[in-house]
Amino acid sequence: RAGHQLGEVGDIKSESRPGTLGLENATIDIYRVTHALEGVERDPHRQHEVERDRLELDADQAGRGDRVLEREVDLVQAVGEFRHTRAKDADLRPAFHHRDGERRLLTGTDDNKDQSYFLHMLTQEQLRPALFPIGDLHKGDVRRMAREAGLETHDKKDSTGICFIGEQPFQQFLARFLTPRPGDIESVDGVRLGAHEGLMFYTIGQRQGLGIGGRVGGSGQPWYVVEKDLSRDTLIVAQGREHPALYGRELLASELHWIRPRAPALPLRCKAKVRYRQSGQDCEVLAEGGGCRVRFDTPQWAAAPGQSVVFYAGDECLGGAIIDSVRR
Repeated sequence: RAGHQLGEVGDIKSESRPGTLGLENATIDIYRVTHALEGVERDPHRQHEVERDRLELDADQAGRGDRVLEREVDLVQAVGEFRHTRAKDADLRPAFHHRDGERRLLTGTDDNKDQSYFLHMLTQEQLRPALFPIGDLHKGDVRRMAREAGLETHDKKDSTGICFIGEQPFQQFLARFLTPRPGDIESVDGVRLGAHEGLMFYTIGQRQGLGIGGRVGGSGQPWYVVEKDLSRDTLIVAQGREHPALYGRELLASELHWIRPRAPALPLRCKAKVRYRQSGQDCEVLAEGGGCRVRFDTPQWAAAPGQSVVFYAGDECLGGAIIDSVRR
């Protein structure tokens, strides 16, 4: 369906449905924390909805399950930031500059928890009312403050999965929306090594879950996904993390978006990330049709079509685009 309710504050249901446990638990935590805080204004009848229409993919997109994950994370993160609570007489500082009416998204102080990679598609209109009150804090400081405030979530385990699908495997989640198309697994030399259950279940750079093991005469190194051939429903793999097929120096991207009202002049020298928690990589961004071409100073490991390339200048997130193809 087009929307998914994260819950209604004041009407927390104990019944769990497949794929909703994580959402319901998070909603209950929010309910308890807001009650524990003093002076917090909240709307007990507000429903938080996250669009899920992007899961209705056509056959071509079905091979890009990694993109499904990222776009869902985009939406969840954005909704979470926009639906911020407003504390009376609190010093809630925005994590972005305000100059001449412009909003500029800055990276979080805690590099390990910075969410700017997922928020790069936000517009000026969306950023204008947004506040990031803990953007200048490290996770340890937030936990300490929560403990001192008596919040029961102060020692809650960090989430390592996908919060909006609950306690279920990602493959199982995708299979509820997409029809798998099994096919062959081939080496970069064209040798058939096995079979896969559907390209949408794999991402570039993936090592685990391939089920092909070692081969006589092989290097003995682990196999990695290097390409998904949608035309043949074939998964291409190579041995060794440093295999040349895993690296690309240039990529083409579409859906180019800049956060500032005025796009920077291209070509542009800046830093870019092709995955979450990657350090910024030196590159040049050039105009290419309605999108862009990105040339990196050094080859990038496992850049994948469907994922985002996000641009930075210092601690400012400039915007980003969706990777269409990578030149090895």
